[in-house]
Amino acid sequence: MDTKIAFLFPGQGSQSVGMGYALAQEFPAASEIFQNADEILGFPLSQMAWEGPDDCLNDTINTQPALFVHSIAVLQVIKSLNIDLRPSFVAGHSMGELSALVAAGAISFSDGLKLVRTRGELMKRAGDIAPGGMAAILGLDIQVIDELCQQASTSAVIVQLANDNCPGQVVISGSNTASTGFNLP
Repeated sequence: MDTKIAFLFPGQGSQSVGMGYALAQEFPAASEIFQNADEILGFPLSQMAWEGPDDCLNDTINTQPALFVHSIAVLQVIKSLNIDLRPSFVAGHSMGELSALVAAGAISFSDGLKLVRTRGELMKRAGDIAPGGMAAILGLDIQVIDELCQQASTSAVIVQLANDNCPGQVVISGSNTASTGFNLP
């Protein structure tokens, strides 16, 4: 039987201060990825990922490249161990798709890092221009959530479906003031 394996890469929300530190201390391949990232970006992303503070790491402009670098560091460690662990499939959740592209050899680490940093910058700018929020809704049917979003929205304030993460978990996003129009069943 031919075994198939998939590498799945996380998206924003899975970050935590200290991520990648132990990996980089133990494995030169991980340390090299973090050092390369610091050089490419022109600032010590590794220090932010390893030492924080939380509010800096959790700022989307930093979160996205930090998660990307951590994912690629793990990938490089796997490769450096010379074990026969090659994925048949790669996938990523949201921003993790860029890590998956690197794992598949579709883009380089450097290009992926620059792209993910730009993505974070654009998302931050969009949030500054139109402040709002996101919330995961658990246990409601997506059609019910969509109807609630429509009821809570006006021409001036909008809340809408953003991500259909999995059955039973849908993310909404939009104006913070629109959330006052929600009347959950």
